Parts: sequence; C-alpha cells; structure tokens
Amino acid sequence: MLLALRITNLALLILFPIAWFAPMLRAGLLPLFGLSEISIVSGLQSLWGTDAALAILVTFLALFAPYAKTALLALLHFGLLAPRALPMLHLLGKLAMADVFLIALYIVIVKGVGLATVETAWGLYLFTGCILASLAISYLSAPKSQTGV
Repeated sequence: MLLALRITNLALLILFPIAWFAPMLRAGLLPLFGLSEISIVSGLQSLWGTDAALAILVTFLALFAPYAKTALLALLHFGLLAPRALPMLHLLGKLAMADVFLIALYIVIVKGVGLATVETAWGLYLFTGCILASLAISYLSAPKSQTGV
C-alpha cells in the first residue's frame, strides 16, 4: 500500500505543473467570436497586472499549497519528515482545494450574468483530480490512530 501511495504522490509532482498550464476555462464575450482558453498560469499573469494581492493569494492556493503539500508528503513517505507534520499537510490540502472553489465561483458568477460564455475545459478536471488525489493520499498516509479508523 505504501508503495502505491508513494508512486501516486510522486506522479502528482508531474501532474500539478501540467494542470497549471492546461486550459481550465474557455471564455468569451459571445461564442460567435471564439473562446479564449484560460489556464491557472495565464490567469495569474493577468491578475499580476491588475490586482497583485489577489494574484499572491491565488498563487499560494493554486501553486504553492498543493505542490508543497505533495513534496512534503513525499518526504514523509520516505521517512525524511516526521508523522507529526500531517496536520499541517492536511491544512495545505484544504487550502489548495479553496482554489477549485474560487474557479467554480467565477464560472457561476459569469454564467449568471449572461453577458459572456464560459465553458469548463479538461484542465479544471485534471487540477481538481490532483487536489482530490492529494487529499486521499494524505488521509491514507496517516497512522490509523489519527484517521479514526
């Protein structure tokens, strides 16, 4: 079981950067003019020019938190990090999930206004899957006394 967790977790170190550059949304004013693909990285590039504080928050939630959690969990799996660090890893995982909710909220708001067309793209599912897999790996990595099982 530990070997499968290790391999899956190490795969996330590759999949997260792919998800950051993958198209999350396709958005446009009218579908007749075509839709622009938006990824986490392209969205962050736009944010840095308009709202640095929000860009810092999204950078932390979308890039730093999930990747740091995955790297630290790998250290735990290989015995280089003490199991007492698991509560911090769980917190990082929850913070990373907040980014998925921010994106979903954006989609709902824009669709509710009705002036623009927004479609989800495969990158949103990849990023969400990576976050959920990371949460599952950290849960399964916890000693049985911490999970309540």
